[in-house]
Amino acid sequence: MARDTLHGLRSNPARSRATSALPPDSGQADRVVAVMARLCEADPDPKAGFDDSDPFRLLVTVLLSAQSTGPTVARIAELLFTAVRDPAGMLELGEARITEIIRPVGLGPSKARNIVKLSAALISEFGGTVPRSAIEMRRLPGIGRKSAEVTANFAFHEPVIAVDTHVFRVSNRIPLAAGATVDAVADGLARIVPERFKDGAHVWLFRHGRDTCTARKPACPRCVVSDLCLWPGKAL
Repeated sequence: MARDTLHGLRSNPARSRATSALPPDSGQADRVVAVMARLCEADPDPKAGFDDSDPFRLLVTVLLSAQSTGPTVARIAELLFTAVRDPAGMLELGEARITEIIRPVGLGPSKARNIVKLSAALISEFGGTVPRSAIEMRRLPGIGRKSAEVTANFAFHEPVIAVDTHVFRVSNRIPLAAGATVDAVADGLARIVPERFKDGAHVWLFRHGRDTCTARKPACPRCVVSDLCLWPGKAL
């Protein structure tokens, strides 16, 4: 695809095909390792092209991405950050003007309110800078676990695996870490995915769910981990 936007963050990574295999009687942990290794081989530099130089912009962009498409978020984030560059500037811009700018991403008034509140919190509690850990980010208004973990992973390479709709579906289907809730899946992935794969795991699983293991008509015949997948609905 010409432009790959993930949570409104732009990327243009290289792709290749994988060849690793695993005996069918291997244990769950070994199968998870094989799946992650296969996805890593297919996409060895998953964050290529992402700009991680501005954690505040990353955090706000991820907040904007809730219930909106990546390309729209990327466009609106660009507009917003031509008008402002830091939390102080965001407060000066004001909630009404922010709402006007971000309206196309949906939920504009509530997102604008949270952007103003988190900007104020960053100034009062963190000296105007984004904290480096997902746990600390979750103290900010409007920032839940997924938003915090996406930002911490992209901006600071914290080894956390954010779980969104795509990651949740893939993890339950293969399965990697099955769970009835997002938190259960996130906790399971944190336990079972080896450290060496955690930095890229969210991107690999997100792209796999978005492009191949889709909610409807998953492309099982071209899936690079189809032989490792135990999903009963798998179509080969």
